[in-house]
Amino acid sequence: GIVGVKMDRSSRLTAALLLLLSSSKLSSAGTADHRYKNGEHVELWVNKVGPYANPQEAYEYYTLPYCAPDTKNHPNNKDGRHNEWKVQSMGEYLGGHALRHSGHDIKFDAKDQSEGCTTAPLTEEQVQKFTIAIQHRWFYQMYFDDLPVWGMVGELLPTESEHASLKVSEKDDRDRLEHVSDVSEVSGNMHPYVYTTRNLLVRYNGDQIVQVDLTSDPKSLIKVDVGEKLAFQLHVQWEPTTDMFHSRFDRYLDHEFFKHPIHWFSVFNSFMMVLFLMGLVALILLRTLKKDYARYGLVADMEEGADGEVDEDGKPIKGGEHSEDAGWKQVHGDVFRAPAFLPLFAALVGTGWQLVVLTASVILFAVLGPLHGEVHEERGEVVHAVIVCYSLSSIVAGFMSGKFFKIYYPTTAAARRNEKTAMWQMVMALTVLLLPTVTVFILTYLNTVSLAYGTINTIPFLVIVKLFLIWVFISVPLCVVGTMLGRHASPDSVKGPLEHFPCRVNAIPRPIPEDVPWYGKPSGLIPLAGLLSFGSIFIELYYVLTSLWNYKFYHVYGFLLGVYSILAIVVGMTSIIVVYFCLNAENYLWQWTAFGSGASTAGYVYLYGVYYFFFKTQMHGFLQTSFYFGYMTLISLTLGLLCGTLGHGAAHSFVKAIFQNVKVD
Repeated sequence: GIVGVKMDRSSRLTAALLLLLSSSKLSSAGTADHRYKNGEHVELWVNKVGPYANPQEAYEYYTLPYCAPDTKNHPNNKDGRHNEWKVQSMGEYLGGHALRHSGHDIKFDAKDQSEGCTTAPLTEEQVQKFTIAIQHRWFYQMYFDDLPVWGMVGELLPTESEHASLKVSEKDDRDRLEHVSDVSEVSGNMHPYVYTTRNLLVRYNGDQIVQVDLTSDPKSLIKVDVGEKLAFQLHVQWEPTTDMFHSRFDRYLDHEFFKHPIHWFSVFNSFMMVLFLMGLVALILLRTLKKDYARYGLVADMEEGADGEVDEDGKPIKGGEHSEDAGWKQVHGDVFRAPAFLPLFAALVGTGWQLVVLTASVILFAVLGPLHGEVHEERGEVVHAVIVCYSLSSIVAGFMSGKFFKIYYPTTAAARRNEKTAMWQMVMALTVLLLPTVTVFILTYLNTVSLAYGTINTIPFLVIVKLFLIWVFISVPLCVVGTMLGRHASPDSVKGPLEHFPCRVNAIPRPIPEDVPWYGKPSGLIPLAGLLSFGSIFIELYYVLTSLWNYKFYHVYGFLLGVYSILAIVVGMTSIIVVYFCLNAENYLWQWTAFGSGASTAGYVYLYGVYYFFFKTQMHGFLQTSFYFGYMTLISLTLGLLCGTLGHGAAHSFVKAIFQNVKVD
């Protein structure tokens, strides 16, 4: 059986690569079509239990001293399925899901059912576990026919009350979790009470389950004491409904939150900013450059002996003003010099373009949800899409880094001296290893912390092996192929090595003037550029972070696509403006500046992440803090690479365009 499962998993790997091409669902539910006959068994899977404030601190359901239900699945029975693992896809494991069989034996039947069990007398240690769980607002999550339900472990109540008389106004446990807060210290007159009766209300339409609600009965609260026996009950009620099966996930999507007027307004706001910036760049390109061209053209004409003594407005020019002109024209002999640390820069640009393509593909895959099944309905589907798109887009990374290196290498000093260098191999190795190394480093640290705490967020060894194999056999070869393609993109025989640029590169670099105003220095401009780009995305960032850390299902991928496009345009425009100011200050080292002005967005995103952690969440403890800042670091680094590349790409086109039309002697 196990071999079969493993074979099944490896074949599923192949299926994962076909995920983009087909709409096949990698669902391993016994009833993949979610249709049940009368009396057929419906699985109730338990996923996790843990503090509500810390999403990543999730333990296995039976770490709390719950008892196994007295059904045919009880562990004492030979073929009882209690606590049996559910075979999952790679995306589910990476998403921190660990589904086990609850041991309940629920039938698809219109009759109400009850199942229960009684614990042995509680020990000191078990009482301690329940106390900590109730104090920190622990909840458990289960899946019934792939629909998630949430339930509370218990409540802290005054000891005086003989029977817990608790008035609950919320509609279900999920809603109640939002309104209860953690208690740091349990005072003497408060005592932990455990919910022992749960009501599962299942609404069905024909042979399909449409809605599942779990409520804990306040009358069933029992005080946790050493020696107390807890009798747990699960009541299942069935109700027919006319709601349709295809819309059963709608109630989990917080439409009020995601489609709030502020959300629409913020996108509109960012769009206005885009128009403003595009106008600004158009102004620079048309007005300033027109003047500059006229002035430089005039200088050239004078040297040829023509009497062009007027400027572009037709006014006569006073002698001597035009010849000593400063500005971007002065650096034409240095502007296409290779940037410092060329192999590293080529690798960053290559990886950046890969991330641009990857992000666009995954967002488009999610936007097309209605065609192949919404991504929020299948556990781990987005993670799957990311893995597939990442491995396939490695060819982009290789191609862009190879092409960039090929164009700029002839302008380096080493190339002039005709030295034989191993720079090619270095570019390839950096492109292949750069992002995976950083990611693996962060994830290894988080996995170690997770292992130490014993949570279910630990990535299983088999999944790590599978990811490694995908990387070695798909991602790396594609990256190498891409580099080869980039290297031979345009044959040298047609063009000389330096024919990619409109201007020659001088042998000796010219000095860069020191005494320039702040807006001529990269250090003054880069933070401003990042602030503009961050301003265009920060409201969407709030929604994305809330989905990541607050149990909401992100489903407004159309917004995300819009904001991603806006970000690309804003980053491009701001980088062009920054590069123009720097070139005017006769600073021709524009490549790292352009990359930095895009990448600086990520710094603001990280700072916003810090603000979000302290003011918008109630996270606490080393484990959760590590996970939060580990993931935020990863998000910021990848976003920095992505935006830096977009900025550099736009600036590169701009610089080539303005030097195209200059008369260079």
